[in-house]
Amino acid sequence: MNELELKDKTAVITGGAGVICSEMARALALQGVRTAIIDLNKEAALKIAGEIEKESGTPSMGLAASVLDKSSLSAAREELISRFGPADILVNGAGGNAASATTKVEMIEGNEELTDTFFGLGIDGFDQVFDLNFKGTLLPTMVFAADMVKRRSGTIINISSMNSYRPLTKIAAYSAAKAAVNNFTQWLAVHFAKTGVRVNAIAPGFLLTNQNRFLLIDEKTGELTARAKKIIGNTPMDRFGTPGELTGTLLYLASGLSKFVTGIVIPVDGGFSAYSGV
Repeated sequence: MNELELKDKTAVITGGAGVICSEMARALALQGVRTAIIDLNKEAALKIAGEIEKESGTPSMGLAASVLDKSSLSAAREELISRFGPADILVNGAGGNAASATTKVEMIEGNEELTDTFFGLGIDGFDQVFDLNFKGTLLPTMVFAADMVKRRSGTIINISSMNSYRPLTKIAAYSAAKAAVNNFTQWLAVHFAKTGVRVNAIAPGFLLTNQNRFLLIDEKTGELTARAKKIIGNTPMDRFGTPGELTGTLLYLASGLSKFVTGIVIPVDGGFSAYSGV
């Protein structure tokens, strides 16, 4: 018996054309899960779906939708149902940070221009990042989880961050949004507990991605920034993680191995959360 119990299930992965979520989709497909790759960029979603189908031999489809537009998500759901049936697994992976929601300095010492601090954050940039990470988890759940509740079976996996536990300097909007994702994960797990639908989250530690590259790599030299060196120095395993290192936790939470697990957030962080710095 396959204890993962995933073969022939259907998964929706938002942000599915990104580096992290495409790796998650591949891991599910290799277990026989039909995958629907949802991304703003339809061409990218179709490309990833084609690669996954070729590599795994499991059907995959690419769909264009905005996680901030409920009507486009509903249209994607209709297309999903017409080809694969309703979702058994939802991975809420769309998210990210932006320079417009990032302060230029870590802490106010008294000599800075206020525009380089918290007071210089534009509300539009803050809203963009907060909405993408929090509402971008909320709305896909509203659309795809209804079928799970009706069938009294399914699992939702939200992608949080280590920022949710201890906010990092500079990125107020991203940290606040991921903390909200944790709270929503727990709230929804209780709300759904008697329906057979489980809700959990993964909190990745530090991975080098397109969203955070501007903070971690010096554009001129290609070397690690002082911030990146500080992160590595506080990660006991002394390196960044890789997208593939999230997939074991993903498969655990998606499968029958975690039948009695709901409402938790699992750090995958190389020991970052355990280290005091001393």
